Amino acid sequence: MGHFSSMFNGLARSLSIKKGRYSGKCSGDEAVEAIAKEAKKNNLILRSSGSVNANGSDNFASVFSKRGEKGMNQDCFIVWEEFGGQEDMMFCGIFDGHGPWGHYVAKRVRKTMPSSLLSNWQETLAEASLDLDFDLETDKKLHKFNLWKRSHIRACAAVDHDLAQHRKIDSFCSGTTALTIVRQGELIFIANVGDSRAVLATTSDDGSLVPIQLTIDFKPNLPQEAERISQCNGRVFCLPDEPGVQRVWRPEEESPGLAMSRAFGDYCVKDFGLISVPEVTQRHITNEDQFVVMATDGVWDVISNEEAVEIVSSAPDRGKAAKRLVENAARAWRRKRRGIAMDDISAICLFFHTSPLSPQQNFTL
Repeated sequence: MGHFSSMFNGLARSLSIKKGRYSGKCSGDEAVEAIAKEAKKNNLILRSSGSVNANGSDNFASVFSKRGEKGMNQDCFIVWEEFGGQEDMMFCGIFDGHGPWGHYVAKRVRKTMPSSLLSNWQETLAEASLDLDFDLETDKKLHKFNLWKRSHIRACAAVDHDLAQHRKIDSFCSGTTALTIVRQGELIFIANVGDSRAVLATTSDDGSLVPIQLTIDFKPNLPQEAERISQCNGRVFCLPDEPGVQRVWRPEEESPGLAMSRAFGDYCVKDFGLISVPEVTQRHITNEDQFVVMATDGVWDVISNEEAVEIVSSAPDRGKAAKRLVENAARAWRRKRRGIAMDDISAICLFFHTSPLSPQQNFTL
C-alpha cells in the first residue's frame, strides 16, 4: 500500500487532534466544527467585505459585495485562511441566492459547505488509506484531484440534502449557486454549481496579463445541460420579452423559470433536470499565474473576462481590488442595461503571491 504525503496526513492529524481536544467521543463533524470555531476566533474566516491575509501566507484575498436593485442582497461569500487548520490551505466560496428565500438558502450553503467538505475529505482520506491499490506516489496530482473531486461531489450532495431537510428554510422554489476554490500548496481545486465564474489572470510570454476562464457558466442553453433537462421532462425556452435568455421550466407549469441549470435547493425542478452536482477541476499555480477572480453573474453580465483582469490588475491597492471590480460592474449596468434592475454584484479576488504585480506587467486587450 502506498503512503500519504505530509500534506494529506496533515489534515487528518489536525482533525484527530481537535477530536481529542474536545471529547474522546467527538464525531468527525464535531471535530470540523471545533476547527471552524477556532478559525473564527483567530480571525481567519471572512464573511463580509474586506480582505484577509494570514501571517506568512502567500494568499491575499480581497472581497466586496454590492446590493442590486431587486431587494435584499442575496449574494454572500466566505474566505477561510488556513482551511482545516492547515497553513498551506485556503477555502474561498461565493454564493448567489435566488427566489423568495434565496438569501437564507445562500447563507445556509455558505455555512454548511466548508464543514461538509472537510468532513468528506476526512472520510475520503480514510477510505483511501484502506485501499491496497492506492499509491499516492504514482501520480500525486491525479490522486489529489480524485480525492478532492470525490470529496466535493459528496459534500454538495450532503449540503443539498441538508437544505431539503431544513425546517425553517423553504427552498422548494428558492436556491443558490455555489462557486468554491480550495488552494492546497501550488494546486487549486475549483468546484462550480451554477453560473458564477472563476477567471485566472496569468502572465503571457510578452509580459501582458491574459484571462483564462476556469469554469463553465451552467446555463440551460448549453447543449449537454438542455439535453439532461429534456430527458427529465423539464423544458427550456425563452420568454417573449427575454429573447436569448433560456430558462428551466416544469413540464406543465410556467414556473420556476430558472436561468441556471445547476443549483442547490429549487426542489420544484430537481426531478426535471436541475442538479447540484459540481464540475470539479484543478490547476497547478505557476509563477506566471497572478490571481483568480471569482464573481457572481452580476459581474459577468456586464464585464468581460478581459475587462475584469484589467480592472483588478490596475487597482493601486490589492485590498480594494474586489471593490474596484464591483463598482465598475455597477457603472456598466447603468450604462449597458438601462431600464433593467441591477443584479446583486459580488467578487473575490484571490492573489497568489505576496508581492504585487510589477509595473512592467501591463494588461493589454
